[in-house]
Amino acid sequence: MKIGVSTASLYPLHAEDAFKTLCGLGVKTIEVFANSTCEGQEPCVSLMREMQKEYGIDVTSFHPFSSPMESVFLFSTYDRRIDEMMALYRGFFESMKKFGAEIFVLHGAISSSKCSEQHYVKQFAMLSDAGREYGVTVAQENVSYCLSGKLEFLKMMKRELGDKAKFVLDLKQARRSHENPLDYVKELGGNIAHCHISDADSERDCLAVGAGCFDFECLIRALVDKGFDGNLIVELYRQNYGDFSELKTSADNLCEIVDKLK
Repeated sequence: MKIGVSTASLYPLHAEDAFKTLCGLGVKTIEVFANSTCEGQEPCVSLMREMQKEYGIDVTSFHPFSSPMESVFLFSTYDRRIDEMMALYRGFFESMKKFGAEIFVLHGAISSSKCSEQHYVKQFAMLSDAGREYGVTVAQENVSYCLSGKLEFLKMMKRELGDKAKFVLDLKQARRSHENPLDYVKELGGNIAHCHISDADSERDCLAVGAGCFDFECLIRALVDKGFDGNLIVELYRQNYGDFSELKTSADNLCEIVDKLK
């Protein structure tokens, strides 16, 4: 189980600057969030790869900014748009190979989309198959404003896709969907491949780890009981914490919790 931080937490820093900042803080496991197409392409990828080698960084995952476009591109029925997004994402998969990153985080179609469940499953399977050609696992994230914001929708994906359905459990998004994160673990079990971690309290749904009252021990035990061996990646919104050092502290706090449970 690897524990790290997403560059998304340092928005609006450019991806390579966010990567460098995390390296300087001593973070050893990083998820790359590309806030523009170029940040998943050359020369940005090579800049981050150089830092990856210099600091001994494990890049676990890649999360593209392009999620708002997925409804009208990947999950549409218009062939040219689908082809364009598949070409873009294949390029991202190629970059992921360079990093050694295995998890591609997908938001998917928004809730107001007219995409049917049948079509959604077909398109997800197509992207998943493409990812596997590059050694990449495409994982569906639960996102409150997307079709994936409903646990029932994710259960449908698991039922229809079987082992091909992999998921990213995002704690803050589960809270925003008024869902209990433990219900995701119970229902999706070993299909959860990756987690986006944040703390919370009764008034705020996204905080640095240790700044709220969420029971991480209970969550991690539940994940391990289901066979989880993926990554715990701290992903915060910039307004929800103070100094960048809180990101490293969050990762360290998670490490302590995991070590205590061993």
